[in-house]
Amino acid sequence: MTPLQEASPAPVSNVAEATPLTYPAPSLACAPNDIFDLVAVSGELAETIQGETDTAVIRKATVDILLRERKRGSEAIEAAFALRPREAMPVTSAYTYLTDCLVMVAYNVATGFLHPNPTPTDGERLTLLGVGGYGRAEMAPGSDVDLLFLTPYKITPWAESVIESMLYILWDLRLKVGHSSRTVKDCVRLGREDITIRTALLEHRYIAGAEDLMGDLEDSLYKNLFKGTAAEFIEAKLQERAERHKKQGGQRYVVEPNVKEGKGGLRDLQTLFWVAKYLHNVDTSAELVALGVFDQEEYDNFVRAENFLWAVRCHLHLIAGRAMDTLSFDMQIEVADRMGYIDTAGRRAVELFMQDYFRHATRVGELTRIFLTSLEAAHVKKEPLLVGLFKRKRKARDGFKIVQNRLTFANEEKFLADKMNILRIFEEGLRTGVLLHPEAMRVVASNLDLIDDDMRNQKEARRIFLDLMLKHGNPERALRRMNEIGVLGAFIPEFQEIVAMMQFNMYHHYTVDEHTIQCIKTLAQIERGELIEELPVASGILKDGINRKVLYVALLLHDIGKGRDEDHSIVGARIARKVAPRLGLKPSECKTVEWLVRNHLLMSDIAQKRDISDPRTVRGFAKAVNNTKQLDLLTVLTVCDIRGVGPGTWNNWKAMLLRDLHGQTTMALESGLEALNRETRETEAKKALRTALADWDKKAVRKEVTRHYPPYWQGNQLSTHIVFANMLKKLKDDEIEIDLSLDEDRDATRACFALVDHPGIFSRLAGALALVGANVVDARTYTTKDGYVTAIFWVQDSEGHPYARSRMQRLRNMIKKTLLGEVVPRDALVDRDKLKKREKAFKVPTIITFDNEGSEIYTIIEVDTRDRPGLLFDLTRTLANANVYIATATIATYGEQVVDTFYVKDMFGLKYHTKDKQKVLADKIRTAIAQGTKRALNG
Repeated sequence: MTPLQEASPAPVSNVAEATPLTYPAPSLACAPNDIFDLVAVSGELAETIQGETDTAVIRKATVDILLRERKRGSEAIEAAFALRPREAMPVTSAYTYLTDCLVMVAYNVATGFLHPNPTPTDGERLTLLGVGGYGRAEMAPGSDVDLLFLTPYKITPWAESVIESMLYILWDLRLKVGHSSRTVKDCVRLGREDITIRTALLEHRYIAGAEDLMGDLEDSLYKNLFKGTAAEFIEAKLQERAERHKKQGGQRYVVEPNVKEGKGGLRDLQTLFWVAKYLHNVDTSAELVALGVFDQEEYDNFVRAENFLWAVRCHLHLIAGRAMDTLSFDMQIEVADRMGYIDTAGRRAVELFMQDYFRHATRVGELTRIFLTSLEAAHVKKEPLLVGLFKRKRKARDGFKIVQNRLTFANEEKFLADKMNILRIFEEGLRTGVLLHPEAMRVVASNLDLIDDDMRNQKEARRIFLDLMLKHGNPERALRRMNEIGVLGAFIPEFQEIVAMMQFNMYHHYTVDEHTIQCIKTLAQIERGELIEELPVASGILKDGINRKVLYVALLLHDIGKGRDEDHSIVGARIARKVAPRLGLKPSECKTVEWLVRNHLLMSDIAQKRDISDPRTVRGFAKAVNNTKQLDLLTVLTVCDIRGVGPGTWNNWKAMLLRDLHGQTTMALESGLEALNRETRETEAKKALRTALADWDKKAVRKEVTRHYPPYWQGNQLSTHIVFANMLKKLKDDEIEIDLSLDEDRDATRACFALVDHPGIFSRLAGALALVGANVVDARTYTTKDGYVTAIFWVQDSEGHPYARSRMQRLRNMIKKTLLGEVVPRDALVDRDKLKKREKAFKVPTIITFDNEGSEIYTIIEVDTRDRPGLLFDLTRTLANANVYIATATIATYGEQVVDTFYVKDMFGLKYHTKDKQKVLADKIRTAIAQGTKRALNG
């Protein structure tokens, strides 16, 4: 993509004359001779092998010297790169130069020593060309070396010998060589049949041999292959691009992007250049400015994005010691460090690095749209088909027009004369159902300075912006395009801070701004009635009527406080206090938006981290939300927030928890908080069980109803009470009764256990479940008055689905072996309790809190730490060894982070009130976590 400069020729004594090398500007990362001293190496090699006739000896001597020089040159380039870690193009040029030298010396040895042919015939001419990335003269440390051996006619025995010997040398140098041997006619024929081959030929570069033969190839390619086939080539490359994006996830903001193949990556930039070269026969991307495809600023963006992405790719290859193009979590930290990013208040270096990465990826997307516009204007690329082609097209309003099925302005000067048009064009796009023309987006992006305080405070601007979210039914489309162009950040400057902001964890699938737009997309889907079966409560709330303006604005602002060295909910609430009035909301609406932003995690935390069967939990939440209006708003916001995290995050378990919490809280707010109490629940549960056991002997029913303590009745459903009643009825003291069943409503498998009580039972059950790969999401244990334990665990597999029926018997066997002492979880888990490499990159501090107010009879211990397979077992074993009785455990997982919440009593049935007792217990828990984490990290 860059102009080539000539290096000094390097003759080799007594062999075929070396051809002048070429390498791309700008300058190499270091001096050419520091990379490879071609004269000195050629002289040393000639002296070493002069007069030698044994081909094996010649080849070994060549490989030994070149291996040494390749290592030396690579080290020199890497050292230079370390000094200027963000300057990539001189590095890619340097690796190309090093490769050129290695390839040329191998060619000279093959033709001058191994298979000399002083007087070749016309048919024995051989030309060595670099193609693909090597031909483009852009190479990362682990890039393939793509070679084309070009002959005029059928390959002669001499040429075949040269090619074979040369390839053996290059393979022995541990280069990844892709090669083909073809005639000029072969190239044209195969290029016509295969777009990949055609693309590689498009970027051929002369390395050595008969130079006139390359001229023949170029003439034939342009006359017989490229000419008249531009439309076909472009459509093929764009289809290839679409399929590649789909394969990589379809999103620009995936958290572990592929630098080469991903959306907004190097391949997208290369595709632009390929098409430009095919159409205009340009040699450099700079020529696109003169052709009017890009203006100077856009070309500068092209160069910056290209340099940044190549820098990232080169660092990835150097860290991995091989070709590696995926920015996995562990690689992100190392690349950020190598590129000189440092931690700041509230942001890790890796998050700042990834924010830059995503911003460059966005610029690449803009450049792609601009380029495609020029193709459409030239009628080279097919015009896009409108969605709803057979529907009646809406006509654009005055000042706008539809060109090539895209919306643009009728007159640029008049369009820019009224700054409000910058918002109106997005409104018109939603009204007509037509996508914006890239030329219009280009003009808008170049004039963002028109969006000033005067415009932001105009009533018309507020109306248009709110209508974009509230009126047309498809706010996601407008907001995403506004965000990519920069309009959203210009209109709400506070939003600019979170644009392309990455959250370095395994929980969030998107950047903060994309997550926000995904949340709004979900809300629009609920409003359109598309999620009634999946989200009956949220759908019902919206159907019954709710303040949509408050809800949309709250969703837009709920994460706007992220990236600061303070709780983002509190920061976000402060920002919402300023932004909501600016958007034209009434004082009461502003107050509600601020409350929602401050408390947007409250309902999710209560539902997933607390025992919502405990009346005190629900009463406390009801007091916090204060009224049903705020409860309904918070419920819908919470649902959208969780679903907006990414695919697979939302499941029936979370749906059930939120649905249950919403229902109980609604009852408390409408009927009075006193309606929720233990006594009422216990009485109703016992009555329901008596009815269900109507065919039982009355004495047996009385025994079952009176043997359990109050918490048992409030914590379980009637179906569970019936299961335990049947298990206890037939239980013998030396037996373990196990009932495993699928709980489809909760996306989990319910595992019920009944056995004689003994210390540490909860821990041993947790260990057995961990050994068979079952993840516990909720658990409760109850002791009966006559000395038995009833325990219930809800478990899922590693993908968050119910534990498979086919694995039930193995689970049953492992539990029995563990409880009978035949398997010791502590020992058996050593080999299983390991973290994957990509998980080791995360720093998750351990936070332990004690709460004596959240439950009437238990202390609530919340352990927020790094997740791993054996964590729950380690925690419960530590608590058991400290004589702590565990009544309930809830497990909320957020990627690599987990919050395990335990409802506990001490050995005397009391809460942990004193700070000293809490500290002693917390220290034991921390020690167990630290030891387990160390074991998992070293595994």
